[in-house]
Amino acid sequence: MLRSLFSGISSLRSHQTMLDVTGNNIANANTTGFKSSRTQFEDTLSQMIQAPGAPQGQNGGTNPAQVGLGVRVAGISTDFTPGAAQQTGRSLDMMIDGDGFFVVNGGGGEQLYTRNGAFSLDATGQLVTASGARVMGWAADANGVVNANGPLSPLSLPVTTTMGARATSTVTFGGNLPADAKVADPTATPPVEATTLLRSIEVYSADGTPTPVDVSFTLQASSPSATWAVSVADRSGTQLGTGTVTFNANGSLQNVTLPPVTVGGSAVTLDLGALTGFAALTTVEASGQDGQGAGVLQSFAMASDGTLIGSFSNGLKRAVGQVAVSTFANSGGLEKAGGSMLRASVNSGDPQVGVAGQGGRGDLTGGALEMSNVDLSQEFTNLIVAQRGFQAGSRVITTSDELLQELVNLKR
Repeated sequence: MLRSLFSGISSLRSHQTMLDVTGNNIANANTTGFKSSRTQFEDTLSQMIQAPGAPQGQNGGTNPAQVGLGVRVAGISTDFTPGAAQQTGRSLDMMIDGDGFFVVNGGGGEQLYTRNGAFSLDATGQLVTASGARVMGWAADANGVVNANGPLSPLSLPVTTTMGARATSTVTFGGNLPADAKVADPTATPPVEATTLLRSIEVYSADGTPTPVDVSFTLQASSPSATWAVSVADRSGTQLGTGTVTFNANGSLQNVTLPPVTVGGSAVTLDLGALTGFAALTTVEASGQDGQGAGVLQSFAMASDGTLIGSFSNGLKRAVGQVAVSTFANSGGLEKAGGSMLRASVNSGDPQVGVAGQGGRGDLTGGALEMSNVDLSQEFTNLIVAQRGFQAGSRVITTSDELLQELVNLKR
């Protein structure tokens, strides 16, 4: 039989595979995170018609004469070029800007990888893919600290997530007490009352109960250095503690005498070390306190390193977890497992799981999805190429058949 007949058949098979790959790419043009594939051809074995000859004496060498036996598919490679970003504004949508894959736990506990970041929450608050695979990462502890060196675990964001209460131990004041304020003078006509500045702040007990506390500053003496009396009381007027604040002539703090006060069963220290005593400036305020009431998780946002920052009903924010990202030495060696999932193979290398934005891993973007990287103009061109290649292969078969028919017709 003619060798060209079988070469034509191999062309049909190879271009049919190319058509299959191209059709799959076009079908997934709108699949989130899809990576297109490309078909690579190579020739098959060649039959030796004449062996090469070495130069001898006065005769030159001769080249080999070979006839190829057709074509075959050398490989189907995946193009991991990032797709365009699609803004969704949905907090559960995530996109990897750069290299890397989300780590998910599929059915049966198998660890899989995906670029599709369209996640949702199930009935138990677990972060899952559209197929129900659990998204892996690291959970934060009660203080909002994430240990990215620990083992991976499914991320969970149940609505019952709470931030515990913490008793106030320190209230910090800052700003300026005016050195030129009025000092009490009952002998003056009319009598002069001392300047009193009242500031309020809420402090918390161990169970999160807020208690308003009033702190008053009254100028006692202005020369040679300003001295202010400090009084701490609750809203019922009960005195909780007293002390003094003294400033040097240049307005710097000289001395503070104010012992801790007891509020709601907890000792609270008033930190007045940041106060100043310049003239004509009244800016003293309570700048903060380290206690907090209990709160429940209301929403969350994602930082570029994958940290999920929860917003709680008490107005505070705290890390509740961190999404893991994995890279591979050879991403092209990953196997497609269906459902926009990939699995590691013997030629992909071991997964390098870590924090986004480190070790060559891309940053994470919340409220966005990665679109398919399929180039429709290229794929339709590939359709034409595959079609013409298939037609050419079929023409080879037709021509070979005509030659065989001529051979048969030699005998009439």
